[in-house]
Amino acid sequence: MEVATRARVDAADRADAGRRLFVGSAVMLFTELALIRWLAAHVVYLAYFTNFVLLASFLGIGIGFLRAGRARDRSAHAPWALAALVGFVALFPVRVSWDAERELVGFAGLPPLPMGVELAVLFVGTAVVMALVAEAVARAFARLQPLEAYRLDIAGSLVGIGLFSLASFAGTGPVVWFAAIAIGLAWALRPLDRRGLLALAGAVAIVAAGSLGSGDRWSPYYRVSTREAGDGRVAIRVNGRPHQTIVPVTALRADDRFYLDPYARLARPPGEVLIVGAGNGNDVAVALSEGATRVDAVEIDPLILRIGRERHPDAPYDDPRVRAIVDDGRAFLQRTDRRYDLILFALPDSLTLLGGQGSLRLESYLFTVEALREVRAHLREGGAFSMYNYYRDDVFERFAATMREAFGHAPCIDRYPIETADGTSRSQAVLTIGLEPDDVRCAAPGGAERIADAAGPGVLLATDDRPFPYLGSRSIPTMYAVSLALVLLVSAAAVRALGGPLRSLRPSADLFCMGVAFLLLETTNVVRFALLFGTTWLVNALVFAGILLAVLGAVEVARRARLPRPTALYAALGIAIAVAWAVPTASLLELPVAARYAAGIALAFTPVFLANLIFAQRFREVASSTMAFAANLLGAMVGGVLEYASLVTGYRALLVLVAAAYAAALLLRPRATVAT
Repeated sequence: MEVATRARVDAADRADAGRRLFVGSAVMLFTELALIRWLAAHVVYLAYFTNFVLLASFLGIGIGFLRAGRARDRSAHAPWALAALVGFVALFPVRVSWDAERELVGFAGLPPLPMGVELAVLFVGTAVVMALVAEAVARAFARLQPLEAYRLDIAGSLVGIGLFSLASFAGTGPVVWFAAIAIGLAWALRPLDRRGLLALAGAVAIVAAGSLGSGDRWSPYYRVSTREAGDGRVAIRVNGRPHQTIVPVTALRADDRFYLDPYARLARPPGEVLIVGAGNGNDVAVALSEGATRVDAVEIDPLILRIGRERHPDAPYDDPRVRAIVDDGRAFLQRTDRRYDLILFALPDSLTLLGGQGSLRLESYLFTVEALREVRAHLREGGAFSMYNYYRDDVFERFAATMREAFGHAPCIDRYPIETADGTSRSQAVLTIGLEPDDVRCAAPGGAERIADAAGPGVLLATDDRPFPYLGSRSIPTMYAVSLALVLLVSAAAVRALGGPLRSLRPSADLFCMGVAFLLLETTNVVRFALLFGTTWLVNALVFAGILLAVLGAVEVARRARLPRPTALYAALGIAIAVAWAVPTASLLELPVAARYAAGIALAFTPVFLANLIFAQRFREVASSTMAFAANLLGAMVGGVLEYASLVTGYRALLVLVAAAYAAALLLRPRATVAT
């Protein structure tokens, strides 16, 4: 009877731990994604440091798992940490003034803090929140067998990413997100005292107060604000920064001549026009006014396009000649067989990174040599391509050189220098090039000229492997290098202070290396699918979900089957990584969509599956599952820092780092486990 009672108690305890772990993991990932979106929407500095929130999350979760086995439970303080973080952002947001477009402003008369101070507080605050939430998850994790715990953690993470993706699809805002977090934490941290519940309510109230009356709307990419600017104009800002302005076509024709420059350069009137970055509809209205017979208007952000439908005084999206398409511009070009008389890249500047990972902006793959060759292939005989924006001089020259490389001759330029308060050299500029040199009129009135020597020897062009059009050299900018070094130093000090001596992680050194490798592998998969299928939020969400499903599949195989020796699995993983390296992603673009999808999945997820067979085989042998999992997470944070090497090497070379990290994991694996 006593044995049966104990078995029932043990079963009930495991069931309770499993429920807490599953829900806690879902809430933890949902919280991480919500913080990435919400913080970037209110602090413009994070436009340049988006993945700092991701790195802080990895650090915090790692510390939470380290503390679970050696310290008093502090997870009940998570609501207070969350309330403090959102309260800080409410007091010290950083945005650009509506009235002084280059002036940073704070809230309620408080000036913005210096960038270093603001980022440091956000990094530490995010890490603390995630550490306290993770501590509750880790204590449930420790009550289960390692593989069972890992399985439930991955399943919960899948639910978390699924729920946040649905929330993004539905256009919900932070009040809904933080209310969901509060409900999830109230359940996961139970029993939670009245003060903890009040702290959660306070966090939601602070977020709600910031949203009340703001008129903000949320797309899958941004916080979008609009403001009437007079004369039919509507200013649109994203994440606190000026982005677009709706302008009547009559005013554009009078005041913003660069919208008309592409048409002035054409040797013949346009018939069918493709506009990438159609946005609020200004460029569409101009194309219609210039006599276009058909306009395919491609815009990646559904909310920006919807605002154009609702607010543009010329209603260009209601014209029967216009077909509006919500998609990534490069992906659309890869899928369509239609050819055009004119293709426009109309001020495509996303101001944001892809999912906070990979140093990849939403428009990065539009400006590579390969992308412009794709554009050339979609022009009809006599057709032309034009792109315009507000360029730094070095970026303008790089784009001109890229066009020359892709088309085989030099483009025309229309350039209007802009005086800037910070002294940087910028131009409102238009680059136009014909399928053949005579297809555009560079000598036409208006001052256009042909760039004779655009592709000089010192110009570094963006490619699909290294899609960084705004970076002029193979280097990591000093600001990033210093910041990343500080992140690593602060992280090491935090782990030592809160998690105990670093030598305690030595038995899990191989798991640390696996974390480094897996984050880099994940990054290469994110950018691979972004090139193959577009940089849309949906593709990004599906890639992360696919990675988690591959991980879950590996765990299920490891739980049910006898695996080969570790050396055999490592050998298979090495072959899979070598194949992924040997097959450039760009080579798959020639395949039909179904074949491209199958090949992309095989190349991306085979290494993920094999890597997690290795991890699962090793993880089920660990003495302390929370310590081992913490080491793996901290390795992932270091991998997030190392991904910046792609700025120098390109993304394909990251697979060499992946292979090196897994080789180190094999060498550091405890000897007793290598032969089993």
